[in-house]
Amino acid sequence: MRILTSILLLMALVATANGQSGKGSAAVKIYPDSLNRLPVVHREQMDENGKRVYDINAGGAGKIAQPTGPSAIALYSPGVAEPLRRLNDYLRREGSVLGKPVTEVAILVAAREFDQQYVWSSHEPTALQVGVGQPAIDAIKYGKDVSGLGEKEAVVIRLGRQLFREHKLDADVYAKAIELFGKQGTVELVALMGDYALNALLLDAWDQHMPADRKPLLPRR
Repeated sequence: MRILTSILLLMALVATANGQSGKGSAAVKIYPDSLNRLPVVHREQMDENGKRVYDINAGGAGKIAQPTGPSAIALYSPGVAEPLRRLNDYLRREGSVLGKPVTEVAILVAAREFDQQYVWSSHEPTALQVGVGQPAIDAIKYGKDVSGLGEKEAVVIRLGRQLFREHKLDADVYAKAIELFGKQGTVELVALMGDYALNALLLDAWDQHMPADRKPLLPRR
């Protein structure tokens, strides 16, 4: 009996050493400055091109870039961070033909499909501020039917759900999107959802935690 107990104890120790204990893998350090698996990138640590990209992300020379979130993570690769920032700025602020309410609905759809709390908790308040109704937000948040919503909100939600879940878009939803948003707007709508899908992947891979002052608004499902 003692021999069997010793063998079982040894097996448990070996499994733990190999990362095969209850949770399946060893814990990864979360840095207090970034709240994710990578410490914050500081401007003085970067080469000249990196400093240029840092200033783009920060919103101008002399400003400090946000320490958390996908932009902070992307700064580890300035070649990735720059086009991501420029794409996001264009789709959300500079040239989009979609308008702010549709833009925020699209972002929320992507956030919900990836169950991305960090993005959702930032953009639900923004959506309300730009005029997105609570029924539309709740339809996305809780996976409700969209038949009672406005046609723009409904088609954005249907489009996002089909693309993320089925990896295709049926002819009726496509035709309605073109009717409502035009060819350019539909391209930008899909690109916007793709942008936030990429943000979700970055946040998930680096286990981004929520800032202490941000309230989680997205329930588990």
